[in-house]
Amino acid sequence: MIATVNRVLLGLAGLILLVVGGAVLATGLGAHVPSWWPFEGKADVLLSKGDRYRWRDQGWWWPTVIAVLAVLVILALWWFLAQLRRARLAEVLVDSGDGEGATLRGRALEGVLGDEAGSMDGVSDAKVTLTGRRRAPRARVRLLMEPHGAPDRALRGLSEKALEHARTSAGLDELPAEVRLKAVRHRAQRVT
Repeated sequence: MIATVNRVLLGLAGLILLVVGGAVLATGLGAHVPSWWPFEGKADVLLSKGDRYRWRDQGWWWPTVIAVLAVLVILALWWFLAQLRRARLAEVLVDSGDGEGATLRGRALEGVLGDEAGSMDGVSDAKVTLTGRRRAPRARVRLLMEPHGAPDRALRGLSEKALEHARTSAGLDELPAEVRLKAVRHRAQRVT
């Protein structure tokens, strides 16, 4: 989700800067501008003295300015902290039955799941990344398929064996997975 938010924010900021900068540049170069445009020509300033002091005496002005700036600061802090958040899950909480619970290192579960998925017939390599929350992890699996590998058998084996073993051993009710398949690059074989 954060990647989508980053792209949208970057796109919006770029679009706004491009439109406003282009319009101000066109006005400064003496191009004809519509009547509603706030700048009229080369000698015009961005904010006149009257514009700067227009709402200063109004009771609503300063609370509105402070509220808008506070919202912008909160959104900027949220965005900054979201950048620092880990994409990988560091640990998974396992119900040990004694009420205390236990923790399982995320990298250990990723390694075991990747090794088991990589040992399936038709799979050259498997990379696993755990995401989500400690009590509800999700797996992102990338399978590198051999030329003779069948995707349906690989997905069935991953679901029925590797993911089921990981789910059972970690005591999870469910372990949703997003699987991406990629073919191994290989040279064409010549038949003589």
